[in-house]
Amino acid sequence: MEIFVTFASPKRQKISVKISHNVFDFKPLPNAVLTTGTFDGVHIGHQKILKHLCNVADKTQGESVLLTFSPHPRKVLNPSSEIKLLNTLEEKIQRLEIIGIDHLIIHPFSKAFSRTTSLEFVKDIVVNQIGTKKLVIGYDHHFGRNREGSFDHLKEFGPLYGFNVEEIPAFDIDSVNVSSTKIRNALKEGDVETARQYLGYDYKFSGTVVKGNKLGRTIGFPTANISYESEDKLIPKNGVYAVRVTINQHLYAGMLNIGVKPTVSDDSSPTNLEVHIFDFDEDLYGEQIQLRFVKHMRNEQKFDSLEALKAQLDIDRTMAKSILL
Repeated sequence: MEIFVTFASPKRQKISVKISHNVFDFKPLPNAVLTTGTFDGVHIGHQKILKHLCNVADKTQGESVLLTFSPHPRKVLNPSSEIKLLNTLEEKIQRLEIIGIDHLIIHPFSKAFSRTTSLEFVKDIVVNQIGTKKLVIGYDHHFGRNREGSFDHLKEFGPLYGFNVEEIPAFDIDSVNVSSTKIRNALKEGDVETARQYLGYDYKFSGTVVKGNKLGRTIGFPTANISYESEDKLIPKNGVYAVRVTINQHLYAGMLNIGVKPTVSDDSSPTNLEVHIFDFDEDLYGEQIQLRFVKHMRNEQKFDSLEALKAQLDIDRTMAKSILL
């Protein structure tokens, strides 16, 4: 099944991105320029590969193709893995659309597919199913059963099956290799600024506003309680953050608390996300809301009274406004 998504591009007035949800439904192209991988986060290293992919396609009069997978392979191969993702599938698609690839293939990843050998992957999928004439891969890329395939294998397969391969060197920031794992670790520490540096954009979290206990209203800090859009999405470290909030395409400033609300709840309470939006007083129940993390201001803490909590929230609001406004 193919879905056509139209969006603005700096190069062309409108581009239709063709999205296929199974590689075996994809119609082979006469001159495909391909890259493949999970691309979780679509961080600046990924962006370098994808922009180069598009440039090569333009220069060779080909069509750029990204083959990616859902669910994340680690969740399939190791079901006990607690890996959380930097993007929902919808967020990943949005980031890829901005870059301007021509074709996006989101293939279902399964244990059966994981047993595909490197030769089968190249011959049956890369060449016969996609029509690849140029393969662009990231540094130290591996593929096929047990990650047996490597750049050296691709250089051997290329002349046999009629495609060229190019490896993009490691992309560093201050000599630190960028990876999705490093970004996840930064977010787990509340370091949203390092995450932004590696991602090339603010880390985002979306959800639906649901009813809470309305305690914030009693102390002058009404909050919107947010239900998670995806259980697989990584939630940054508990604490208080300065955030930008998008509601119905309008942008606001606010402060977000992630945690168990220890002043009014016990430690067994589930993690909550609740945002106080500055200079805003509208009913948001049922509305979709998007948060952009700007700065971690402090850890979550337990106060002796609601008065002490309110005093700290006054300080937090002043700090957040100084950061955002």
